[in-house]
Amino acid sequence: MMTSIHRQGIHLSFSVRGDGPPVVLGHSFLCSGEMWSQQVDPLSRRFKVVNIDFRGHGASGRVRDPFTLYDLVDDFVAVLDSLSIERAAWAGLSIGGMVALRAALAARDRVSALILIDTHAGSELPYKRLKYRMLGLGAKIFGMKPFLPAILPIMFGRTTRETKPELVSEWRRRFAAIDVPSLLQVLGALNRRDSVLHRLPEIAAPSLVIVGEEDSALPPLYSSQIAAGLGHSTLVTIPGAGHLAALEQPEAVTAAMLEFLGALQTPPFGARLEGTGKC
Repeated sequence: MMTSIHRQGIHLSFSVRGDGPPVVLGHSFLCSGEMWSQQVDPLSRRFKVVNIDFRGHGASGRVRDPFTLYDLVDDFVAVLDSLSIERAAWAGLSIGGMVALRAALAARDRVSALILIDTHAGSELPYKRLKYRMLGLGAKIFGMKPFLPAILPIMFGRTTRETKPELVSEWRRRFAAIDVPSLLQVLGALNRRDSVLHRLPEIAAPSLVIVGEEDSALPPLYSSQIAAGLGHSTLVTIPGAGHLAALEQPEAVTAAMLEFLGALQTPPFGARLEGTGKC
């Protein structure tokens, strides 16, 4: 069941499932917490799973004013505060991973571990900034539908497009329904993001980096750079997955997440996920 809090005049919707050490989930651009539908149940058998819709996505409030990825960090912290959760493992895909990385730098006491999926630690490339500005302008005039044939190959790998057409069709419908003014504000936040590549060595939290082998939006090289820059990290490549690996190959992604989180409950990281609630 979804619940919500209000911050900066926007309602932020989220669900909570399970008991145990907390894990907070951050989804991809254009998606919602529904993206994690195959992970929530197995994770919630061992962990308290907090699944948040970013502002402008899913059941959360629409946005009309500019914001930054650090505002999204603060949104997540506000949700955790409302649940009296002091520290959590932060798992994020794409923009969700970008937010998790920045949380590990700007709110490091709130982050016990990181799971970074199909994401990027750098700033946006100039040609992609132009591309996304043109996409935003076109969507503002014509809506999302004319651009979906170009968006789907970016979001889904070739294997998924060929073998799981029902999944692609379902998310095509969801992408078409996104609120365009909110989309423009999220694109702005992505285009303006700072690079944190040089700050990765500052992050002490143990980290799992996952990437779809067929990710063309944020290719595996970006995940390799993140894993190399972090002090305590493991890199897992998922065959047959593109940018939305958690949707495309859910069993493999869930297994990697559970193995990583389970290891944090045993030495030498046994204290990482324990005692993370406020007194």
